[in-house]
Amino acid sequence: MNDNVAAIRAMAGLATPMTLRVAVTLGLPDRLRGDGTTLEHLATELELSPTALELLLNHLVTLQIIEHTPDGYRTTDFGATLCTDADNGLTNFLHLEMAGGRAELAFADLLHSITTGQAAYPRHYGQDFWADLTQHPHLRESFNHQMTHRFRDQIPQIITNYDWSRFSTIVDVGGGHGTLLAAILAAHPQTHGHLIDLAPTATQAHHTFTAHQVESRAQITPQSFFDPLPKGADAYLLCDILHDWPDPQAHQILTRCTEAAHPTTRILIIEPIGGRHAATEFDLAMLTIFGSRERPLKAFQSLTAPHGLTLESITDLTPQRALLEFRPI
Repeated sequence: MNDNVAAIRAMAGLATPMTLRVAVTLGLPDRLRGDGTTLEHLATELELSPTALELLLNHLVTLQIIEHTPDGYRTTDFGATLCTDADNGLTNFLHLEMAGGRAELAFADLLHSITTGQAAYPRHYGQDFWADLTQHPHLRESFNHQMTHRFRDQIPQIITNYDWSRFSTIVDVGGGHGTLLAAILAAHPQTHGHLIDLAPTATQAHHTFTAHQVESRAQITPQSFFDPLPKGADAYLLCDILHDWPDPQAHQILTRCTEAAHPTTRILIIEPIGGRHAATEFDLAMLTIFGSRERPLKAFQSLTAPHGLTLESITDLTPQRALLEFRPI
């Protein structure tokens, strides 16, 4: 086998990515920490086929996630990266019963998305991603945690690299647990915030605002952002929202923002920008899961123009995200 064939086989093979996902779903990196354990004990504890489990463990040894010991198997220092307490987002991304890991399996129907331009997730699971989260609260909880974790390391840059003090009132549309809005309010004591999200998610924002000691300046309304928004804010913030939706739904969200805006309001969109920040792999993920994409700048301008919005400025906040500031014409 020549080097090119071997390289492509390595890129295309599903055994390794699925081995990692199954290992995380079974909790093997956590269970095999310390002194590790025997194959027989692990198979009995987890009610697994010993023969099949051994095949899985042997491939994890090949990947250096675990190693052989005189008494069985144990997690390596490298494999500890997959442990739950590593708190690096990998558990959610790989675990087949969490929102991130479950969504990734929709790539099995990528051909459907490329053929139709539509999400593969509904074809794979029988309903779209958001309906799945509504039906299964544990998926919504893991998705919310994933979103909070994704921004955790970027928030200091987001706060520093843009002048949030210009706004006395900010409505965070789809603000999740309120991590970003709380940080903005904590950095700018004269600013008031209003978080909008569905009830199961918005409820948790109370704890975030209290922890940041900004609860007196933070209001929470549990609702969909497809419903009318609170009127008259200085800024409406859409952080990682529009890329989750195809154009028809994105237009609905922008309509709600512009309906609520006054003439000097700013619409602030924070997202990876296609061709500027977004990775091609993640672009395909947005298509497969949501039927959307990481829009390039021209696509954002085309999306916002029918709503009477013009691009005022673009600010690179982090290596991953930019802030597009739009104003009413």
